[in-house]
Amino acid sequence: MALTNFTTDFSCIGEQEFLRPNVGYRYFFDIQESEVYPASKTIRLKYVLQEIKNSKVSKGELDDFETLVDLGNIERRYNNLINLEEVSEIGSDKAILQDGDIVIPKMQPQMGNIFLNLEHRRYIASTELLEYKINEGHNPIFLYYLVTSSKFLSDLGKLESGKTHRRVNPTDLLKIKIPIIEKERQNIIVKEIEPIQACISELKKNVISPQGIIDKVFAKHFGFDIENADKKKKELVHYASLEDLANEELKFDISLKYRHIFLNYIKNPSNIEWIELRKLVDVKGGKRLPKGQNITEEETDYKYIRVDDLSWSGVFDLENIKYISEENHNAIKNYIAKENDILLTIVGATVGKCGLMPVELDGENITENFARLIIKDKDNYLPEYVNYCLQSKTSVYQIDEYKGRGSQGKLALFRIKKIKMPNINKTQQQEIVDEIKAELDKQELLKQQITTARNKIDDIIEDVIKCQIQCNG
Repeated sequence: MALTNFTTDFSCIGEQEFLRPNVGYRYFFDIQESEVYPASKTIRLKYVLQEIKNSKVSKGELDDFETLVDLGNIERRYNNLINLEEVSEIGSDKAILQDGDIVIPKMQPQMGNIFLNLEHRRYIASTELLEYKINEGHNPIFLYYLVTSSKFLSDLGKLESGKTHRRVNPTDLLKIKIPIIEKERQNIIVKEIEPIQACISELKKNVISPQGIIDKVFAKHFGFDIENADKKKKELVHYASLEDLANEELKFDISLKYRHIFLNYIKNPSNIEWIELRKLVDVKGGKRLPKGQNITEEETDYKYIRVDDLSWSGVFDLENIKYISEENHNAIKNYIAKENDILLTIVGATVGKCGLMPVELDGENITENFARLIIKDKDNYLPEYVNYCLQSKTSVYQIDEYKGRGSQGKLALFRIKKIKMPNINKTQQQEIVDEIKAELDKQELLKQQITTARNKIDDIIEDVIKCQIQCNG
């Protein structure tokens, strides 16, 4: 990466609401002058987008089912919502999204988790998501592809602040200048984009989530009734007998419903032997950094793996791993993970997210929000198989039972050991692993085709902006 040198002035810092001397921020505002694309005629986003003040829904039971949207439900740069869940109860206050045209997150918007809601469908969502009305002088689809172009998102990343959960202040977002392009011209460009959108939509019809693939393979081999399990989950009311209430932990809440689902739709129909995780793995925790200490983006010899680095599909984002100092590493050096360990999130909205440690992260420190599962008998149990079991609904419903219903779900380490999974021989495990991997490989090829098509839209947007600049020049 080339080193960029530039000179700025303290007066530039003093003119802004926030004291932000960091390099990327200063370069964007002082050298780029808030422009993503240099142009003779620009307009600030504050004249294009009008923030909507959201109503809130209080945590607890809801009067009716609501569609829940979180960052993980927004496909990056594809204006699409995935894996939406209908919920009847929420663990924290949520914002109502309905009146805006476009939804942009405060947390890491440069990742492209942005979507249009031109039909004004009602969602409840994390308060990290903000909605905006789009000025009538702008085509919403053109604007969407402009603000999700690679160049725009790259510059948006320069405006981040925060130590652990990095955010872009909405005030800074609205200061960004974009080229002024006549709406008639925008409409023409959108017509050019539409066939590519249609192509992407067709390709996406064949996309299956990793969990969907895993569940399909497991249901085929073990006879699980996933469809009816999911239907039961959506029911608002669950009746439990006194016998159900006499459980080992005296649970009287929603956990009884998930226990019922697991037993009646997953375990009992399978007619196979099940084994508790305690017999397969050692379970250890991660470690919080010492008080007052923080992660850094400056590369050191010590990486620090956070929950944000792991996707719901079980893949670690190696490009965005953060670092810690040698001093901090020494303070938590006993809390590391090794290749082929399984990391499982145990706190917050992402409880149950898990992934197999790749060789690139072997020996690195892990956050206290992860549990580390170490396979004890690798001669008889494949780490990949155990990991797929944990990603499948065979474990999801058990985790839903064990994690509790507080505002911050929490999965205790001793409860992880109670999770049950199909106990099959190593040959059968390998067969299942190979089948899942083959399907995932097909999906990867499909995703590459979709990415290529999406990049064509970026090229169209950039070409029209370059043309506009040349014409005005």
